[in-house]
Amino acid sequence: MPDPISWQLSLPYFAAALVFGYLLGSIPFGFILTRMAGLGDIRKIGSGNIGATNVLRTGNRGLAATTLLLDASKGAAAVLIARQWGPDTAVIAGFGAFVGHLFPVWLKFRGGKGVATYLGVLLGLLPLGCLVFAVVWLATAFLSRYSSLAALVAMIVVPVAVFLLGYIQIAQLLTLMSALSIFKHHANIARLVSGQESRIGDKG
Repeated sequence: MPDPISWQLSLPYFAAALVFGYLLGSIPFGFILTRMAGLGDIRKIGSGNIGATNVLRTGNRGLAATTLLLDASKGAAAVLIARQWGPDTAVIAGFGAFVGHLFPVWLKFRGGKGVATYLGVLLGLLPLGCLVFAVVWLATAFLSRYSSLAALVAMIVVPVAVFLLGYIQIAQLLTLMSALSIFKHHANIARLVSGQESRIGDKG
């Protein structure tokens, strides 16, 4: 890729990476898989979210696990493919994939909350960050039994940890992604505050 300092030459690459990442990230695997399995429109089930957590509410754990894997894979794939044109392009493609999952054009911009795709992007950029995320998530989930709280805490801690490790550009990306995902979790936050959020293991 041309020298990143030369914006006139680099901008087309960055724009292409953003569009590529967005289109890849906007593939609504949860919606597609539940339709293919004959389970109807996932947007009319539970929270209406297209992510793995809501797919799990169909009672099909295998389908939920597949959704989780595919949603993470599209984030990682965007980063790894775009990395061939440089680290900046990889970061931009990862952000595009994340935004695509949150606001997919195919579903009128009503997407998921981005946790799995966040992890995929993080895996592609900095695998060590995934380890930090997993440790924080597991510790918070064990203590609170709230999956949503565990994700929220992890998305606050990980950018700070990555910054302290010296990966400034990645930390900046993660901060922006965390802010967007936390915004998408507004309903969960409201239920956590009111004590109405479902705990891990609860039925219904």
